[in-house]
Amino acid sequence: MPKGLMQDRPLLISSLIEHAACFHPHAEIVSRTTEGPIHRCTYADIHRRAKQLANALEVRGVGPGDRIATLAWNGYRHMELYYGVSGMGAVLHTINPRLFPEQIEYIVNHAEDQFLFFDLSFVPLVERLAKALPTVRGFVVMTDREHLPECSIPRLLCYEELLDAQTSDYLWPQFDETTASSLCYTSGTTGNPKGVLYSHRSSVLHSWAACATDGLAIGAGETALLVVPMFHVNAWGMPYAGAMCGARLVMPGPALDGKSVYQLMRDEKVTLALGVPTVWLMLLQYVDAERLTPKEDLCLRRVVIGGSSAPRAMSERFETTFGAFVVHAWGMTEMSPLGTVCNLLPKHGGYTLEQRLGIQEKQGRAVYGVEMKIVDDDGASLPHDGMASGHLLVRGPWITCGYYRDEGTSALDAAGFFDTGDVATIDADGYMQITDRSKDVIKSGGEWISSIALENAAIGHPAVAEAAVIGAPHPKWQERPLLIVVRKPGQALDRESMLQFLAGKVTHWWLPDDVAFVDELPHTATGKLHKLRLRELFRDYRLPHSR
Repeated sequence: MPKGLMQDRPLLISSLIEHAACFHPHAEIVSRTTEGPIHRCTYADIHRRAKQLANALEVRGVGPGDRIATLAWNGYRHMELYYGVSGMGAVLHTINPRLFPEQIEYIVNHAEDQFLFFDLSFVPLVERLAKALPTVRGFVVMTDREHLPECSIPRLLCYEELLDAQTSDYLWPQFDETTASSLCYTSGTTGNPKGVLYSHRSSVLHSWAACATDGLAIGAGETALLVVPMFHVNAWGMPYAGAMCGARLVMPGPALDGKSVYQLMRDEKVTLALGVPTVWLMLLQYVDAERLTPKEDLCLRRVVIGGSSAPRAMSERFETTFGAFVVHAWGMTEMSPLGTVCNLLPKHGGYTLEQRLGIQEKQGRAVYGVEMKIVDDDGASLPHDGMASGHLLVRGPWITCGYYRDEGTSALDAAGFFDTGDVATIDADGYMQITDRSKDVIKSGGEWISSIALENAAIGHPAVAEAAVIGAPHPKWQERPLLIVVRKPGQALDRESMLQFLAGKVTHWWLPDDVAFVDELPHTATGKLHKLRLRELFRDYRLPHSR
């Protein structure tokens, strides 16, 4: 076949920040720092300092493919690492600091990280782990000399001094676009975390999808608050997409409480916010407690919710209280992460709020580049009728084909599809809705019950702060749903009232057999409900009808 006569330029992460510095150099990056004050800089500043960083790493012997780790919050220095490390051909390894210390030790050693950059918040953690990290040649505190802490960390370096010693005279190297750019480890609830190794090509293509109108529709007119952490799947690719389109980015640093998030939204005139449901829950609780008026105080237009299912009640609250439309999105670490986005179609234009909320409950339609199918236990494809429920499989140019250093094994089936571990339906319009994780689905009498649907319905009760559903053993039906509820402060709620509220909202035979009340629910390092831990806590629990 003849080739087209087009220029062959590699898709490299350095090209994103070069573009930003050239075409929107004055667009702001606003950061709440670990030192305290708000810091303001521009894409031009990020570009200049990323080059200084690349020089600093190069003189210390960092070469192509070397892994450089971070333990850091969302902020301008972390963004400089995104570009300086990957741009020079090394691999940026963002580490989730909420993992257990033993897991962090494992993944640093598994990745064989050469340097570890960390925020002031994590000095005690690094101090504890440093001696157990033999491949790390230097530990860099992401601060200036004035705030450098007294500690016992060996081979300690100061970030600002590293940069100050270098010029910004640096020419980004050109190399194959399939070269590794960044590394994220999954925070699975069983076994050791697994590394997902992204490429320059996959990251740039993913950024285009995020900027597209039917993607996350990010553009130069947005002021985007990145509540989703930069250590969690590269903040859903936003530091890259922001540079591509010139969006103004607001970084909350370590302050993710409701009050701090609300203040940033108000003071920085945020139009778009991205985060997981647990953070938005804290925001809504703060708004309620302080009796605030977000529609009057804020400029918020859209809220992207991912990481976990967005409850219908949460979407409704943002619409009615904030005047903001919830964009439900889905993906996973192995997918960079964007897979589907729940934007409305033209035919939904005349829908009432109640009708629209029914659409917004779904995870959405696949963005271009992502292929999806659902299959039964035997691997046979199921119809996209919104009724058939099966295992969700995906493939595409920013989806993993295997795990880092998991040699000799493939994560794909014979057709090149990756099994997400989710159970889902897909309707005739292409809207996908996850009904459960494969390991969390409740199997009752040969039928499947969606724990997610039950949880989302329960959260709609005004007295419920958070809810989880797990399967409890039953002598006749194998499993039946057990609803576990956290009440809102000062609220009274009993079993009968909860079940009465759910009646009519879900299929009758889905109704939980019992309701348990707890002070708090366990979560994973990424804020998701920790179902494995819940099943351990309720291992000896017996449902009323099976006692």
